[in-house]
Amino acid sequence: MPATFPLTVVILAKNEASRIEACIRSVQGWAAEVLVVDDESADDTAALAERLGARVIRRRMEIEGRHRNWAHSQAQHEWILSLDADERVTPALAEEITQALASGSHETYAIPRRNYIGERWLRYGGWYPSAQLKLFKRSVFRWEEVSVHPRAFGPPAGTLKADLLHYSYRDTADYRRKLERQTALEAQKWVADQRRMSVGKALWRTIDRFFRTLVLKQGFRDGRLGWFAAWMGGAYQWKSYQKYRALRHAA
Repeated sequence: MPATFPLTVVILAKNEASRIEACIRSVQGWAAEVLVVDDESADDTAALAERLGARVIRRRMEIEGRHRNWAHSQAQHEWILSLDADERVTPALAEEITQALASGSHETYAIPRRNYIGERWLRYGGWYPSAQLKLFKRSVFRWEEVSVHPRAFGPPAGTLKADLLHYSYRDTADYRRKLERQTALEAQKWVADQRRMSVGKALWRTIDRFFRTLVLKQGFRDGRLGWFAAWMGGAYQWKSYQKYRALRHAA
């Protein structure tokens, strides 16, 4: 195991009683602080996290990017590893993180992720390595303050080699449920940004996303699950447009 490093792991969670323990245990023993920011869970997420030794703050998330920035500001250490409760740090990644921070080569790091639907790892279709800025000095990094898919802003990043495990969806039904929530937020963002969308543009983006995921990024190599993921990627565009149009008509 790597030595304890002055780093805070910030975990965002909501109703994750079934997964929070595995997430916390994957960072125990080498991170100096584990901070769980609980989004008013109705289950035992907060109590479980506290029993495992994490510091827990309860705060409702309204705008994702703003909530993430606030959560990171509560950390005791300058270095942050930002996780969601459905992510796991492997021993190899933990070792590489501590080595990278000790080297002082960069102020931000992207980490490749293995995305799963259930127990199936999606290797193609743009799902892997799907690297994201997850490790950073909080003084040089911030999230775009929007409600869905916020962009990360910071200096040029280094890229680690070991994977972060991301259990994105429990199953295909969970994927569908999350798609409905995310497209509702996406539509609200389009309206707030006064974005102009049309049926033609929405259809083009839907077809383009499906084709790119399935063919150009070889999602078909993941079999039936790859087809499903490509279809859902296209559906994201179309459903977002439908909800956007409904909001515009209701205004």
